[in-house]
Amino acid sequence: MYIIAGLGNPGTEYSDTRHNTGFITVDMISREFDINMNRIKFKAIIGEGTIGGQDVGLGKPQTYMNLSGLSILDLVSAYRIDPSNLIVIYDDVDLNLGTVRIRPSGSAGTHNGMRSIIYQLQTEDFPRVRLGIGPPPVGEDLASYVLSPFGKEEIPVILEACKRAVKGVELILTRGIQEAMSRYNG
Repeated sequence: MYIIAGLGNPGTEYSDTRHNTGFITVDMISREFDINMNRIKFKAIIGEGTIGGQDVGLGKPQTYMNLSGLSILDLVSAYRIDPSNLIVIYDDVDLNLGTVRIRPSGSAGTHNGMRSIIYQLQTEDFPRVRLGIGPPPVGEDLASYVLSPFGKEEIPVILEACKRAVKGVELILTRGIQEAMSRYNG
């Protein structure tokens, strides 16, 4: 069993913001693999299904970004999975807009949601799919930037990146993370 968690903030006011790229990707996975996400449990909106023959639980934490680890810890504990079977999808200001980067482990970088998850799980050893949203413009506050919507010209770029992330997650589940990294990192 795998848990695939997309990070974001709950509420319609955040739905199209840069920080909700993980939610957007999990919603795409839900549609692509016909996994109904209609329950609230473990401080998350969840759904269960299969991808490539693997049982999966999809999750969108409803704790707000900075406390994502509380929900992720509940999910990992409830489903009794090892953190190596947790795949976290999130936005990254340190990657150019539209870049997809898959990694088997690593630090939180500047991402408070990932900081919370690493703190709660007490490990950095879980796969992650980072989606580049680009850095804030010079002089713009980081928090304001990540909570702002994508510009009209940026939307097709980020949606294409999210689609590649969906395929990357599928490849992690069916062929392994090394294969996914070699195919989708770039």
